[in-house]
Amino acid sequence: MYAEDNIIIRPLIEADLYPLWEQAYKEEAPEWKNWDAPYYEHKAVPWAEFMKRKNEIIGQGDYWGIEVDGKLIGTVSYYWEHKPSNWLEMGIVIFNPQYWSGGYGTKVLRLWTSHLFQTLPLVRVGFTTWSGNHRMMKVGEKLGMQLEARLRKCRYYNGVYYDSIRMGILREEWETSAI
Repeated sequence: MYAEDNIIIRPLIEADLYPLWEQAYKEEAPEWKNWDAPYYEHKAVPWAEFMKRKNEIIGQGDYWGIEVDGKLIGTVSYYWEHKPSNWLEMGIVIFNPQYWSGGYGTKVLRLWTSHLFQTLPLVRVGFTTWSGNHRMMKVGEKLGMQLEARLRKCRYYNGVYYDSIRMGILREEWETSAI
């Protein structure tokens, strides 16, 4: 568990399952999905079906909850792009728009990045987003990340082509930054 101000990131527990399902999987088209890789299909998942995956959610090292004032508002995660070379990508979803553009994402990813560098033998931490998600790109800049790749017009959403954006920071850059 890591905390900053009223924000906590921590492994998910059984009590998080219903609020997580309600925010992430209950609706067919939740508002948060307009910003989190909207070019990938999202489907509502019935509660009983979601519960079949509970052991893949509770207590995992690669998928944690974001809590603000005792309320689950989102998740942070990572996945291995290529584990033999310790290359991972991280992600964040804040479900409730009330918590968008208030600095929560920056604080959460600062905590998560520190956790990843402290607990895994990583040389680099980064994420991939799309050029339509200006808030996510701004978070990367605030954290001292570099724009590492821009794949032009490869994400198609609502009749428009967007760029795929990859941002990252090296361990030595993170350790010497004042973030």
